[in-house]
Amino acid sequence: MLTRAALTSVVLLLAPGLVVAQDARPSFTVGTATAARGQKALGVLTVPAGSDAGYDIPVAVLHGAKPGPVLAVVSGAHGTEYASIMAVERLINSVNPRELSGTLVLIPIVNIPSFEKIVPHVNPTDNKSMNRFYPGDPNGTQTDRASYVITKEVVERCDHLIDLHGGDLDENLRPYSYWTVTGNQKQDEASRAMVLAFGLDHIIISADRPKDPNAARYLENAASTRGKPSFTAEAGRSGPVQAHDVAMLVNGVRGVMAHLKMTPPAGTPVHAPVWIEKVVTIAAEQDGVFQPLVDRDARVVKGAKIGVVTDYLNRQLQEIVAPDTGIILFVRALPSLKKGDTIANVGLVRPAKK
Repeated sequence: MLTRAALTSVVLLLAPGLVVAQDARPSFTVGTATAARGQKALGVLTVPAGSDAGYDIPVAVLHGAKPGPVLAVVSGAHGTEYASIMAVERLINSVNPRELSGTLVLIPIVNIPSFEKIVPHVNPTDNKSMNRFYPGDPNGTQTDRASYVITKEVVERCDHLIDLHGGDLDENLRPYSYWTVTGNQKQDEASRAMVLAFGLDHIIISADRPKDPNAARYLENAASTRGKPSFTAEAGRSGPVQAHDVAMLVNGVRGVMAHLKMTPPAGTPVHAPVWIEKVVTIAAEQDGVFQPLVDRDARVVKGAKIGVVTDYLNRQLQEIVAPDTGIILFVRALPSLKKGDTIANVGLVRPAKK
């Protein structure tokens, strides 16, 4: 039997001063999936029934032939963000555990009810977003219980986590990542290195996430507040699955795996990313029909027209203008609009250092 000392006897230097233990267990279990060294196992995380129905979340465990870190990749919190789901589906069969150092935990779809019923943003079982209720509650509704299971089975057992998203059915989104600043310098350096290794060319700096691990809200934040270097990445938009969006996410995960020394070194991204220091959301003030005048990734100045809201007889109700100068991170992809819906997100670019 391996002793506790043996389990952590191999270490990896990821950032200056940050040492992460290497998992040396002969097998690794998540939910019903138990993989031996150099093997892949498929199974489920069981969300028990409570005030509403229970269900199973699919999981794949790839336990590398050699010791290394445990990286969790989760997608499908919003079941119609299809590119991210398909990216993890592809990783399940394209990563060879015999060539892996460490353990890769892959969850392709968290929000099965959303995926099956084609409902954007929320879990139709309880009408809650499945990326707003971490660390969860075993006595809550289905979303709370699912979040609790993922926290216990995935977040608390991994060393690093990537939360994959993309444009939902109503979001015409350009790709970007989120880097969360926790104030822990070593951890922030490690997560920054991960997000750079992922390689998306726009990175949003999130400095206002909750600090309490018991009120983390977001999956990535549930990991970050527990000392796990983590980040979120988004690619894909408004329904159709485009091959280059899926490839962007797959290649990004592979870049992080190489950075963590789980796989051989990969090429370093050649671009210098655009850093977004703030995101301003434009929400609908009334019901109506939205007609966009800009596309995703457009550069706009403060006061520029983004679109108009009309009634059902095409009479203008509201002119939508940019609240500040920045980049359209996403703009609403559908005409249907109700009060409170997000019309667009504008990213404010951090000024270049002189």
